[in-house]
Amino acid sequence: MYTATTNDITVQVEPQFLDEHSEPAEDHYLWAYTIRIENGGEETVQLLNRHWIITDARGQVEEVRGPGVVGEQPVLEPGESFEYTSGCPLGTPSGVMYGSYEMTGRAGERFDIEIPAFSLDSPFQQRQVN
Repeated sequence: MYTATTNDITVQVEPQFLDEHSEPAEDHYLWAYTIRIENGGEETVQLLNRHWIITDARGQVEEVRGPGVVGEQPVLEPGESFEYTSGCPLGTPSGVMYGSYEMTGRAGERFDIEIPAFSLDSPFQQRQVN
């Protein structure tokens, strides 16, 4: 599990390789990741937008931006959490993802919270000792 806390909001990520949906012979690898966002602060916040940076094993970078997560823009009261699962395909057997969520507070101020970098590993990735 990967964790980051920004402005009393904690983001936890747990990636999982989806062997049954991957086709290594066709350079198609798929992961699911479950994210839990917990508001540990004293103010109600809302998730407005997401920004992902996805890097595959060749160093190719893809950026993804958009409103909300899985079609929602959750509002989190103090002490509340929101959890969702999404997925990421790659053309290589490993990669890394990280990013941020744009949030807003009750007074309308906007701020970003960190999504921690997490590794997308598959059993098809050759391990090397550095």
